[in-house]
Amino acid sequence: MLKNLFHIFNFILITLYLYPGSIFGYIFYRNFDKQPQLTPDLFSISSNHLYTFLFLSTIGLLSFKNLRKITIYLISISIILELFHLIIPNRSFQFGDLFGNLIGVILPITFLVIYNYWRKK
Repeated sequence: MLKNLFHIFNFILITLYLYPGSIFGYIFYRNFDKQPQLTPDLFSISSNHLYTFLFLSTIGLLSFKNLRKITIYLISISIILELFHLIIPNRSFQFGDLFGNLIGVILPITFLVIYNYWRKK
């Protein structure tokens, strides 16, 4: 069940990331250029990106047993998707978004490693 949820959310995330404009901006504001903001950004780090990758990473880490492969995938997809914004029209690469992606991936990995360490003791 969690694997299916991971794959569905991953597909939706990739679609939203690669679309030239903000689909949510159009749904909420009728404007492809405006992006809804869940919470204010934290130290110039995109909170929307952090929450999105935190959710995706948590589901991925709980779904797959091979921690190394899913970690490599999550870090790679967080970097590659943001780099695509360099070539997608109406999108822009931003370091704050990239850092939000990476922190959203690294936090659940760190918690899982600490949890596994403490569980073995």
